[in-house]
Amino acid sequence: MTFENIIAEKKGAVGVITFNRPHALNAFCAALMDETTRALDDFESDDAIRVIVVTGGDKVFAAGADIKEMAEKTFVDTFREDFITKNWERVARCRKPVIAAVAGYCLGGGNELSMMCDFILAADTAKFSQPEITIGTLPGAGGTQRLTRLVGKSKAMELCLTGRMMDAVEAERAGLVARVFPAADLMAETMKIAEKIASFSPLATMMVKESVNRAYETTLAEGLRFERRLFHASFSTQDQKEGMEAFVEKRKASFKGK
Repeated sequence: MTFENIIAEKKGAVGVITFNRPHALNAFCAALMDETTRALDDFESDDAIRVIVVTGGDKVFAAGADIKEMAEKTFVDTFREDFITKNWERVARCRKPVIAAVAGYCLGGGNELSMMCDFILAADTAKFSQPEITIGTLPGAGGTQRLTRLVGKSKAMELCLTGRMMDAVEAERAGLVARVFPAADLMAETMKIAEKIASFSPLATMMVKESVNRAYETTLAEGLRFERRLFHASFSTQDQKEGMEAFVEKRKASFKGK
């Protein structure tokens, strides 16, 4: 796939999307988000791709939404075009696992998009922020919602009301980031993790993703019921039979996604 604002690559069973607007610190313009949506659609429909990685390269993940493009919009403009919902949320709707690999600045919409991914791996250079308060507005792509669920009300409120930056160490301690790596190792370590996940049953990984996300959005009782039904359903798959037989026979499983 050839795009102007992103690079989309297939590396074995891993699809990699790299934001590529260095002159604008990867700010999310409409064209970039449209291209990201198209790349995600392609990876989701490709059975050979089992995991997706989203990154901005080794200098910056994304400096947020393109303010120059947004500044003159009115309420009618944003409402009519379903701004943000129309294409940004495609990341959150992916059924395959999506990993955010974050180095450098991850600000505003960049942080919000990283939180739409299933988990965040950060370089020790990463800096996270919701600075919308400094330009007279508030986070509009999940910053007040996902951030609060991940780090708790007090820290989310402080970050959103001050717009300050949080480094990778604090982000990991707060629960925003899963793991932190030296900047030079981020993509190599991310690919190792992505390839490990890709080696498992794609049906099981999707079930795990759905079940964890249900815990994020519902009560314990409903979440447990959902988990139990998916667990029961997994016993109807060939992958479950292969996985357990391979364990008993002390060999490596070969999952087919069936």
